[in-house]
Amino acid sequence: MDDRPASRVETTAAFIRGRIGSRSLARGSRLPSVRELAAKLEVSKSTVVEAYDRLAAEGAVVARRGSGFFVASAARPLAVSAAEPPPEPAIDPSWINRHAMTGAPDFLCPGAGWLPDSWVLDLGVQRALRLAAREGPNQRRQYDEPLGYAPLRRLFSVRLAERAVAADADQIVVTDSCSQALDLVCRFLLSPNDTVVLDDPCYFNFHSLLRANRARSLTVPMTSDGPDVAELERLFAEHRPRLYLTSGGLQNPTGVTPSAATVHRVLRLAEEHDVLVLEDDTFADFEAEPSTRLAALDGLRRVVQVGSATKAVGAAMRCGYIAAREDWIAPLVDLKLATTMGNSATGAHILHRVLTESGYRRHLDGLRRKLADAMGRTLQNLRRHGLVPWIEPRAGIYLWARLPEGVSAADIARHALTRKVMFAPGPAFSASDEARGCLRFNVARSGDPRVYEVLDEAIASAPRRESAPTSNAAL
Repeated sequence: MDDRPASRVETTAAFIRGRIGSRSLARGSRLPSVRELAAKLEVSKSTVVEAYDRLAAEGAVVARRGSGFFVASAARPLAVSAAEPPPEPAIDPSWINRHAMTGAPDFLCPGAGWLPDSWVLDLGVQRALRLAAREGPNQRRQYDEPLGYAPLRRLFSVRLAERAVAADADQIVVTDSCSQALDLVCRFLLSPNDTVVLDDPCYFNFHSLLRANRARSLTVPMTSDGPDVAELERLFAEHRPRLYLTSGGLQNPTGVTPSAATVHRVLRLAEEHDVLVLEDDTFADFEAEPSTRLAALDGLRRVVQVGSATKAVGAAMRCGYIAAREDWIAPLVDLKLATTMGNSATGAHILHRVLTESGYRRHLDGLRRKLADAMGRTLQNLRRHGLVPWIEPRAGIYLWARLPEGVSAADIARHALTRKVMFAPGPAFSASDEARGCLRFNVARSGDPRVYEVLDEAIASAPRRESAPTSNAAL
């Protein structure tokens, strides 16, 4: 591996490649003049000339005598995986997601992000489906209102108030999933090449989402108390990001619940440096006692919150929401209509019945008890088999655990796939060197003894590699 620093010519060429790759410079676009780019990048004109010559040799740009340099060809189609070459399946989050969702009956998925079938509110969904079939035909045949089903929005408003987030029903937009809500907000707030700060580690789809929106990402380490606020302050001051994308309550994948003091400091930094915040509160229902939310302290002035009400209902029920300041709602609705022509009216009506007429709160109480028991058993099992849980989460479905010294999560995941067990290795959630020794476990899916049999086999057969130094951060 060549560790020498990039030359100014290489850096200049990389800048233009990035502009072409992000489609800020479209096919046929004229590149900045030599003098203009030299002044912008603070390099010599000869450096720009050599960089343009290299790009021309690569076929990325063409020179037109007397006119300058132009983008030669169309940008490659978007690929949300930025790695070259693409990562192997054992650690590729897109591959893991696709194959975990196929539901192969003989595969165990202790790293999957959703509850097992037997843990969700299926009887409530069945009842709601029967009742929906008896409703008037318009509710099955017509578009929903632009904001989304009004009774469901009012219910979301009440549920948000229970977490001290004040949002009127008219400040809430119903979406077909939390993933769609995240995408709509990113499309609304971000322009190509905007900088976004992410927690490290974080939900792997955050990285894919930002690549799809042509944004640049920086990462702040997670600690057992939440994001490292000193590092966050440095990133905000030096890079002036447009957005901080983070989790509310229970963090994925670490299970961390940020302290109230940390949440206060994060919001103060965002205000001081004029950074917008997108708070993903997908796992709110798993908390019996709500922790402090950024959206609650901020009053939805610079914080937008997205979430879902279907994690405890079942993965097939897709519904989410956006809660935002009043003057952002109309353009967000316009964007939703432009990209989807609205959310599923049938799905929204059914979910409303599930949440109000099917004993959902009793289901949540029982589910939280089951998860607490599963958390305790998984903690014991992991320690018994040589793994060290990073923290003991206060609730939720996720545990972030470190493998024995020098063991690579990629090696474990690779071996486990041959034994029909699919783990969620650390490199899927972070590019940090320390993540290579971590796995994410879903405690609701980690009770089968075969998980630990395969884990023992994989650890015993794995080569020992040089480990990164440990720290108080998750990575």
